[in-house]
Amino acid sequence: MFPRNQWYAFGWDYEVGRAPIGRRICNEPIVVYRRLDGTPVALEDACPHRLLPMSAGRVEGDNIRCGYHGLLMSSSGETLEMPGGDPPRPHICGKSYSIIEKHRFVWVWIGDPARADPDLLPDMSMNTAAGWRTDGGTYPVKCDYRLLIDNLMDLTHETYVHSSSIGQAEIHDFPIKTSTEGQVVTCARWMPNIPPAPLYRTRLPADVGNVDRWQICKFIAPSAIVIDIGVAPVEERQTIENHDKWRRSYVINLITPETDRSCWYFWGAARKDNGDAEDIASRVRGQGAVFQEDVDILEAQQRSILAFPDRKLRAFSIDAGGVHARLVLERMMKKQAADQAGQA
Repeated sequence: MFPRNQWYAFGWDYEVGRAPIGRRICNEPIVVYRRLDGTPVALEDACPHRLLPMSAGRVEGDNIRCGYHGLLMSSSGETLEMPGGDPPRPHICGKSYSIIEKHRFVWVWIGDPARADPDLLPDMSMNTAAGWRTDGGTYPVKCDYRLLIDNLMDLTHETYVHSSSIGQAEIHDFPIKTSTEGQVVTCARWMPNIPPAPLYRTRLPADVGNVDRWQICKFIAPSAIVIDIGVAPVEERQTIENHDKWRRSYVINLITPETDRSCWYFWGAARKDNGDAEDIASRVRGQGAVFQEDVDILEAQQRSILAFPDRKLRAFSIDAGGVHARLVLERMMKKQAADQAGQA
């Protein structure tokens, strides 16, 4: 159920350090750490001796030692020292993964290493753009990763799930325009001349009345979503095509499948770097609280799906973005199956 030969986010750059960290991506256990020069390493998270996760061991120089019997493995997966003083054997080795660090994230390639092309990374250049600042966090979520994609490609739920912050009834008054180009799906909603949602109200000057609000969600297969959001006073005469004034930010969403029923959610926001440290920290805490509301909903939805195995999810007009994203994924999976059949 996972597209392969793809880059998936393993973690934020600040999460990956010298200490080994183990995570599962597309049902594959992977351990990641940094060499002495700071470059990241990705190996299969299993010692070839007795299969203890290598993430339970320790890093020595550029190498990693198993915490059970002390097998020492290089950063490329070669066994350097065997338990009990046996000489290293070339066939006793660990699988290594292509890995790259870019746009504030560490990415691992799942699939054929020969096809690991950095140019296939989703465009997250706003994370490191001059004058912008990106902050965020990580949530493990117990749901099918596609449910999270559905959630982020239909922001109508904000009215009810996030009523105390970014939700407002007016969201339902304006249609969504959905389009697909290759493996990219875009949903856009322009909401002119409406009252600010509660969270925006607290961050706007007191003399600002009604605003124009926008939500532009862009799904980049297999599992990245960038959402261009913001508000501007009606007097600024912003448009869906040109809205670079006032409260604009990009919501960063990377959804990495863990198993069939769980995923890693790396959330964040890229904003103009115009706040002090406490203001930025406050915004990150607020954003984290909003996304935690989504996590609660999605995990409850997954439990209900399992409780009703004979039921199917229904799609209404507001679900167009998620439906189009799933169609892109289905086409990728069909091509993947056909390629595998051709190689058999």
